[in-house]
Amino acid sequence: MSAMATPQDDAPLVEVKNLEMRFGTRLIQRGVSFTVAPRTIFAVMGGSGVGKSTLLRHMIGLLAPAGGQVLHRGVDYWASDAATRARLRARCGMLFQSAALWSAMTVLDNVMLPLEQLTDLNAAARRERAMEVLGWVGLESFAGYLPDRLSGGMKKRAGLARAIAAEPPLLFLDEPSAGLDPISARRLDDLVLDIRERTGAAVVMVSHELPSLFAIADDGIYLDDDSRQPIARGSPRALRDAADTHPTVRAFLRREEPPARP
Repeated sequence: MSAMATPQDDAPLVEVKNLEMRFGTRLIQRGVSFTVAPRTIFAVMGGSGVGKSTLLRHMIGLLAPAGGQVLHRGVDYWASDAATRARLRARCGMLFQSAALWSAMTVLDNVMLPLEQLTDLNAAARRERAMEVLGWVGLESFAGYLPDRLSGGMKKRAGLARAIAAEPPLLFLDEPSAGLDPISARRLDDLVLDIRERTGAAVVMVSHELPSLFAIADDGIYLDDDSRQPIARGSPRALRDAADTHPTVRAFLRREEPPARP
């Protein structure tokens, strides 16, 4: 694909087609296919070690798939040249499970970093924008702090502010509520909904936290450990309540003992 390839405005924000994920010869998942529409909060569900975070890394360009395609606005990421990939990556914000803040930089400097890398804003405008998004997440008074002075929930909120600073149309969240107490987790859920309303971004999230899945996810996919492929698609609430939901998925969403393997 040439460097002139550009996203198509009428295409889904992200489309995954028949993706196959492997570590060496070990199959992680196969036949993974779905689309993410604008403004959707899309959940990647499944048990531990099934490949949820690996799928996110394929989608944002950190891991090449063994097969299949990842398309951003109709452009095949892994068939593109370096310049096109860089442009597509710039359309994605990422909150890692650990928040991944730069420890030697203040919270403000962490949030200004993508603005320096991805925008033409001058220093004053970058600072103003960073303080604005820190205000969205309730951390404007902590702008001058180093990350090691923040609680776990505050680090997640600072990481979220950094991820949305340049207003990417796609936001990826890897276990955003992991390690948080219920109140902090609920606050983070509310922030994700608020940011979707403020920016119009679509969100792709990996989570084991059922309250978060039921509270904010509009759509999703369930990756099965036994078959190594997706076995359900839909919102977590609908999958939990539907009579014809796969027994493994229903057990996961209802916190029940999974069905015995045949």
